[in-house]
Amino acid sequence: MENKTIARTLRLLSQLMEIHNENPFKVKSFSSAAYTVDKLPYPLSKKTLAEIEKISGIGKSTSAKVWELLQTGKLQELEDFRNRTPEGIIEIMSIKGLGPKKILVIWKDLEIENLGELLYACNENRLIEAKGFGLKTQEEIKKAIEFKMASSGRFLYAHVQELAEQVLAGLKQVFPSQQMSFTGPYRRKCEIIDSIGILIAAPLSDNVYERINAISELAVTEKTENTLTAVSPAGMTLHISFCKEDDFVKELLIQTGSSDHIEELTRRLNNSIPPAATETEIYSKAGLPFIEPELREGHAEFSMAEAGKLPQLLEHGHLNGVLHCHSTWSDGVNTLREMAEHCRDELSLQYLGISDHSKTAFYAKGLSEERVLAQHDEIAQLNQELAPFKIFKGIESDILFDGSLDYSPEILATFDFVVASIHSVFRMSEEKATSRLIKAIENPYTTILGHPTGRLLLARNGYPVDFKKVIDACAANGVVIEINANPLRLDMDWRWHQYAIEKGVMLSVNPDAHSNKGFNDTHYGVLAARKGGVSPMNCLNALNLDEISSFFKGKRLVN
Repeated sequence: MENKTIARTLRLLSQLMEIHNENPFKVKSFSSAAYTVDKLPYPLSKKTLAEIEKISGIGKSTSAKVWELLQTGKLQELEDFRNRTPEGIIEIMSIKGLGPKKILVIWKDLEIENLGELLYACNENRLIEAKGFGLKTQEEIKKAIEFKMASSGRFLYAHVQELAEQVLAGLKQVFPSQQMSFTGPYRRKCEIIDSIGILIAAPLSDNVYERINAISELAVTEKTENTLTAVSPAGMTLHISFCKEDDFVKELLIQTGSSDHIEELTRRLNNSIPPAATETEIYSKAGLPFIEPELREGHAEFSMAEAGKLPQLLEHGHLNGVLHCHSTWSDGVNTLREMAEHCRDELSLQYLGISDHSKTAFYAKGLSEERVLAQHDEIAQLNQELAPFKIFKGIESDILFDGSLDYSPEILATFDFVVASIHSVFRMSEEKATSRLIKAIENPYTTILGHPTGRLLLARNGYPVDFKKVIDACAANGVVIEINANPLRLDMDWRWHQYAIEKGVMLSVNPDAHSNKGFNDTHYGVLAARKGGVSPMNCLNALNLDEISSFFKGKRLVN
């Protein structure tokens, strides 16, 4: 066993001991020994126990630990601390700049137990006011986590979009007159991207190889007859393919769709996709209308196309307002006025649905009953000043473990709308999670079911849910389901959007914004909605001000 491994083990033991409030003297002793071992000019593995005990900076008690590690390959005391510590906390300890004191705040005060939750908390600006943190520290942690997540070779769409556009712009300078386009999962707007595909109507030559190698610091790692594979500094793989100009449309279609989609389309074209001037022409030869790239997943797009039921997909311009937003009343960074004026003046929207955290979310300065009423007074005043723009009085009410919401009916009745969400106790069976959600859905004051599974992409699986039962309950109770637009969530998953639409359930693209900058996430929610086949008529916040006012009023009258 190498000295660095021994030092790393002792350092981890000292950190875990500090987190668990063990004897400070022992903590310092193991920490110092780790430093000493790491700097030794000779391997400890070749020393006897007696020789190790004599090394300055290690000491007798620590020597016993080193010897145990050398003889058995592990430390029992370390294993005991590991068993008392969530695995996600140990992973968080690998983030640069986070010592035991900060990790203790993250774990115990903020109740965060893995990297995904920590990244989401950074997006919500929850670390800014936590003890020992601040805006600069929060941004450093966020960047470190994103880098660590990227090292797995999988990326969120939102995290690769800037790189993809930069590379495409660079390629257009190299090939100013040739056709080119994104392909594959990136063109289909998949939520998780393993690689970026680009197709160019040009021959692959050695000159091209050299010029591409200089774009955005790309490093070309492989060359085949028609494809270059390159890697970005962040670890994203790009496959840049080349084809004849006459074959561009055909190849674009083939390289865009999922394998299931292309297999079915090929079958309908007598096992051969022909060259064509447009993709629409190819689909027409198969007896089908044009199928948007986002839908080409091999799910229900062919049956919908045959039945003439392909939707007019939602576009960002269809949205007339935003719901599910957090201000400085809870854990947001912008005031109500700032958010409202930004929506009105910068985004040209008609309304804002504020929904700060409810009282159970103490970590996010959740609103007590008294503060709810005070916020409503401010909203009334702002609505007079900002008319015809309107702020709707909402709340993100926590769904408690028994499925109830954390306010009384009297308080819930004061809101224009209520987003019901789970924020605690995620370890549940499918039966428990489903019954918990359904009870919240059946609450007459629930308007929108927020991020239904609690998932954090590439970081935390959502709790298991019987979606058919949950969606059926929403249909029976007139409850809208959220498409949480935060690129870490995109929850409800697009694969369930069509089932919801078939049941008559409205969907709402909600940014879950904790700042004015957070409104930009609506972009990713719209992309997810498009993949799910959502049209403006199925989207709550595509309603104009009069329409959504009537919708909220109708929901309240039912109560």
